[in-house]
Amino acid sequence: MLGDPRTVRVTGDATAAVYRRTEDAHGEKHPERYRDEPVAEAYCWSGLTSGNGSRALWLLLLPFMVVNLAHWMRPTATGRTRAVRLYGVVVRLVALSLTVLLTAAACEVALDLVAWQCAGTSACSERRSWLGFLSSHQGGWWSQPGRRLALAAVVPAAVVGLLWYLSNRTWSAYESQSPLDATDADACDPDGAEEVHGPGAPDTADDPESARPVPPALSRPGFWYGRRLVARLRAAHTAAGFLTVAAFVMGAAARHDRTVGGSVPQVFGLVVEGALVLCAAVTVWVVCRRGRSESVRDTRLDGALITYLPGSALALLGVAVVHAAWSRPEWVSSGSLSGETAFRLLALGQGLLVVVLALVARSLYRRTPEPRTTLYGLGGPSVAMLACALGGVMTGGVAQRVADWLDGPGTPGMGGGSIIEGPPVLLSWQASVIPVLLLLLLVPVLYLVVRTARRARRMGPDIEAEYAPEPPDRARTRRIARIRATAALTDSAPWIVGVVSAATLLLGAAAVVGSWTSGEVPGLATDGAAAPVESLVEAAQSTGSWLIGFGFILFVAGGRRAYRDASARRTIGILWDVGTFWPRAAHPFAPPCYAERAVPDLASRMCAWTATTRGRLIISGHSQGSVLAAAAVWQLPDTARRRVGLLTYGSPIERLYGRWFPAYFGAVPLLGLHDSVHCWRNLWRATDPIGGPVRLATDHDPRVDRGPLKDPLAYGRTTALPLPEPILGHSDYQADPVFAQERTALLDELGPRLPRQGAGEEGGRLHKSSGRSSG
Repeated sequence: MLGDPRTVRVTGDATAAVYRRTEDAHGEKHPERYRDEPVAEAYCWSGLTSGNGSRALWLLLLPFMVVNLAHWMRPTATGRTRAVRLYGVVVRLVALSLTVLLTAAACEVALDLVAWQCAGTSACSERRSWLGFLSSHQGGWWSQPGRRLALAAVVPAAVVGLLWYLSNRTWSAYESQSPLDATDADACDPDGAEEVHGPGAPDTADDPESARPVPPALSRPGFWYGRRLVARLRAAHTAAGFLTVAAFVMGAAARHDRTVGGSVPQVFGLVVEGALVLCAAVTVWVVCRRGRSESVRDTRLDGALITYLPGSALALLGVAVVHAAWSRPEWVSSGSLSGETAFRLLALGQGLLVVVLALVARSLYRRTPEPRTTLYGLGGPSVAMLACALGGVMTGGVAQRVADWLDGPGTPGMGGGSIIEGPPVLLSWQASVIPVLLLLLLVPVLYLVVRTARRARRMGPDIEAEYAPEPPDRARTRRIARIRATAALTDSAPWIVGVVSAATLLLGAAAVVGSWTSGEVPGLATDGAAAPVESLVEAAQSTGSWLIGFGFILFVAGGRRAYRDASARRTIGILWDVGTFWPRAAHPFAPPCYAERAVPDLASRMCAWTATTRGRLIISGHSQGSVLAAAAVWQLPDTARRRVGLLTYGSPIERLYGRWFPAYFGAVPLLGLHDSVHCWRNLWRATDPIGGPVRLATDHDPRVDRGPLKDPLAYGRTTALPLPEPILGHSDYQADPVFAQERTALLDELGPRLPRQGAGEEGGRLHKSSGRSSG
């Protein structure tokens, strides 16, 4: 980053720190050395996104991360407090359903497939020697179905405990980092009323007379301090996980006691089931009750709730396990554990929640439309639908692969050679729609391919004219045009997401209806239909099952490689920069937000430096670093912000963040950022698939965007550049001469209006100096 192998850490730790070149370590003490060049320092946060092998577990949290993004994709809202709160509540409920879905999948594997079906079937348990002590034909203490379920419940409970542990550990390292402002004002927002974000949103929409403008959300003192909310959500989701396991165990025992009768009075089961319902209602209430508090730095914790809610759920799980393990000699396991209804209700509930979310988002967008907002305000619901689809694919893949492994050569659910019933029928229907979804995607993909090729052909004459009078080279022209046209595909990504989400919602609804009406897997449900239909359905079922299994294997292999290979973990960290930039506002088990450490770090460094030296600085950021830089500048006090120039390059701040997160990086917040800093320049290339212009729309030219920069710098071979110049795209902006020119121009623009950096003397007095600093 500094272009020098000799560096020294100025401040920070091994996770994230500020570095300088060794000779610049004490640049403030020798301002006379820096009359013409700034002191360069670099902030490196790679330890926050890639680190030890445990980061590979983040792959398992992908659906949680995606649904957390949906919370931040809300359209810009002005004066719609109730609608904004409803949006947040619905997203949090979708997130809660994903936790229940993951836990239900673990229960399906451990309790249903292994403990109930395989251990209860001699043909299956004889093939698995490690199941011998659980086999119903061994006649041992564990052979009773309830006791087998009680023992198997340890597995999903351990999964929930692992998620709680990871969330608690990262919560202590990320959310508990104190922001720049150390002033507490907790009493100002006791109920999380500041969940309304965005420019111009009122504090109290219930009273229009009291409405007053508030600053952009990213400038609020509590935005990067989500400690209290994450702790509350972690308690609720942990309780939901334990309650899901308890419901699976208790449901099987209660059904037996009601239908067959036995040695355990039914009243015990009714009391435990009532307690489970009550605890579940409290859990949902906790999730719906309170959102984020941003206008203040909320340092409180809901100690009783955090301690007693998951503890109560765990205690109920223990009671359910004891109740199920009570001796019932007449109890025999057969068929499946009847998890079908649970998965159908989950799928149906998620679909309904996404539809409600879409209605709320569309209502918000119509109130304050912004032309470049993704999918006309439906970006958040579309991403929430993708999160549900990812959760379904992951859980279905695990269940089907385990069932195939236990069943040997047979195909679970298809009868014939199958020795176990297999996973719920709905999972087979969901797998069957995957090939249909892929076929539907061929249409927009082919359209984009054709449009990109046409656009590349049309660019040819313009590219040759741009590099005139150099002689044309058709191969070189085609390559430049192809890269530019391909880079423009980023702007078409929202429509692909919209098509996939809509198709997923419709096909998912069809899968629920098909499984509910037929009660059989697609291959059996179409028996007796026309031969072409029957063949197509069987092909879809087998192909979908293979695809979902192949995807699961790739997923596991990717996680294993990331665990062993630091470079692979670094790649995962880079790919997840956008997902982990945002605080955990919807799902506490999502990967932690590195910006809750990085933004206070940067803001604190800039504030301390300007206060100490009374100098000026340029903060420059590339790609995701430009988003961090902007977020940190928003957190600065006005006096410090006026001493700062902002230089961004390859920046997705408008192209990705402005379109997908308009309430935080839309046109109004970015214009406010430009007006609050001393100066701002943004460099971009047409060959860059990530970065783009800021597109500030003002009556006067803000002179922010500089581009598109020429890429490559030379069209062909020249005397000065005898070898072909590379097409840089998103990388190496510093190699362009325009970068140095714009940095110098920013420093010059800062210079005449601000006092020179001072050199300290005895007594703390400051003298004028020409020293400069660039962070």
